[in-house]
Amino acid sequence: MAEPKIGLALGAGGARGLAHLGVLKVFEQEKIPISYIAGSSIGAIVGSFYAAGQKIEQLEKFSIAFKRKYFLDFTVPKLGFIAGNRLKDFIRIFSYNKNIEDLHIPVAIVATDIETGEKVVFRKGPVADAVRASIAIPGIFTPEKIDGRMLVDGGVVDRVPVSVVKEMGADIVIGVDVAGFKKNAQIQSIYDIILQSIDIMQMEIVRNRGYKSDVIIQPPVQMFSSYSFTNVEEIIQLGEKEAKKRMKDIHSVIKKWKESKN
Repeated sequence: MAEPKIGLALGAGGARGLAHLGVLKVFEQEKIPISYIAGSSIGAIVGSFYAAGQKIEQLEKFSIAFKRKYFLDFTVPKLGFIAGNRLKDFIRIFSYNKNIEDLHIPVAIVATDIETGEKVVFRKGPVADAVRASIAIPGIFTPEKIDGRMLVDGGVVDRVPVSVVKEMGADIVIGVDVAGFKKNAQIQSIYDIILQSIDIMQMEIVRNRGYKSDVIIQPPVQMFSSYSFTNVEEIIQLGEKEAKKRMKDIHSVIKKWKESKN
């Protein structure tokens, strides 16, 4: 009996994206094989670490112990407040210094060319370079320069890269959307202004474009700040809970695909 190739599109959303770990945990528990992963921003981090061979339990432990201050290297603001070199080193270590084409699961990492507005998709080359580009929140992180292009956060142009994972060859596409606009949020710093603005823009893009995935998982993480790495356990649990809720739909889609092919 033919088996469908299942693709996961892991979306942008800052710290809220740790809910992706809960989703991946449920996929493992349900023994649903993942054939492809496409990720924007935090989705690119989680997806590439997982595809490099990091265990969910290990990533959970690290996320809970994560201290933002150890990974931020502030610079004189010209193109961004944070140079991002420390984060890049951290990404390199956690991805075992691998190239994208050498990961256990095929991965696509999405970034945005800030000069042309084009979506840039990485399928090969160093994981650390591509992920560093994909997480470069405009105005906060300095852009990453790769092959003469100035690249920023993939979530700017494609928050949940459903079309990317479809192009990779997935028969069934499951999107995981961890972003969310928080109404009446307390705006206390320039970071709040930038991140809230991005959330609003992304919300409008998705509202107009919609999703073209077979199933969309949306953990209710809107109440959490996208850059405050607190409540990590709760965020992961919400991802797990929502994925369990959608498992009936996922199994139904898989069953229908098999019936159509056999």
